[in-house]
Amino acid sequence: MGFLNFIFGEKKGGSVIGIDIGSSSIKVVQLKKRRGVAVLETYGELSLGPYADLEIGQATNLPAMKIVEAVKDLIREANVTTTKAGISIPFSSSLISLVSMPALEKNKLAVMIPIEARKYIPVPISEVMLDWFIVPSEEKYSSFVDDTDVTRDDKDESSKKIEVLLVAIHNSTLNKYNEIVQATKLDVGFFEIEVFSAIRAVVERSITPVIVLDMGASATKLYIVEYGVAKASHVISGGSQDITQTISRSLSISISKAEEIKRDFGINQDPLNANENTTSSKEIITLGLDRVFRESNKVLLQYQQKYNKNIGNIILTGGGATMKGIIPFAKTHFDVEVSLSNPFSKVESPAFFENVLKEVGPGFAVAVGLALRRLQEEE
Repeated sequence: MGFLNFIFGEKKGGSVIGIDIGSSSIKVVQLKKRRGVAVLETYGELSLGPYADLEIGQATNLPAMKIVEAVKDLIREANVTTTKAGISIPFSSSLISLVSMPALEKNKLAVMIPIEARKYIPVPISEVMLDWFIVPSEEKYSSFVDDTDVTRDDKDESSKKIEVLLVAIHNSTLNKYNEIVQATKLDVGFFEIEVFSAIRAVVERSITPVIVLDMGASATKLYIVEYGVAKASHVISGGSQDITQTISRSLSISISKAEEIKRDFGINQDPLNANENTTSSKEIITLGLDRVFRESNKVLLQYQQKYNKNIGNIILTGGGATMKGIIPFAKTHFDVEVSLSNPFSKVESPAFFENVLKEVGPGFAVAVGLALRRLQEEE
């Protein structure tokens, strides 16, 4: 069983979907706008391991046509009724840099930025799609800044500085995703790097920096978010699949059984291997998470010292964050508040399903963020 889906109510026109193509699974969320509110219609998840002759939960690197097969299966099984979509691009397939630029008008910046980008992008500019936007300042916090938002003085215009977020995606990645879109016949309005989708879904508007810790199958990504923008990022090698593999080796059980134990018990003690003379799944998971949280805490402290700013909150997201008992354990590693992301709180759904959505929600943050953007663009 690699599939999970739920359907809420009757679906008609005006619906959109967010499709998160991860390393171990694909997730879809379908929303529509009703009386000005985003309403959840259906969502589902499909493991990619079996498409590469691997176990559920294992990371893969599938060719485009295998992903097409999986996307079509998920859309059919989740009873998706629309082709209007937004699709995520993995953080690992992009390059994001924060650069300081003169506070010039946008048309002048547009000329300068491709030249400046050569210092930060290790491949020819012609091989990537380059995008950028101005980071909101402390004095003027907003999602985007237009020409009138830049304070200028003709005498010393070039001496004033602004921060610009550069985003580059390699053309080969875009070509692969365009191949997927064409084969699935989806009406894709945009590709978005997963970090931006996750921030939209789980970070509330705040002037206090927060950390989004995205716990994936093959890696854990840490984003430090200020004014709604990822000001810094850090990748921690290893993810939830490594914990599964360690459980499998240490307890001499199959990968599928190890994945089942991890999902069913998490940090809590598994009674099947609670013998004091043997290593337990709880001990193995604890060791794996301990390494992730210790490295995350180092990044947190370095950021606070460098910028003399306190991190206000750590938000856990991603499939790895759904393990039982993870929040109490995480709180023992950090001196700041730690919370579990709840992306479905931004959409309307049946009240009786609230607890289930909270439980699976961290794994659907990117898909929810994509669908919310696509819904907004439909207005």
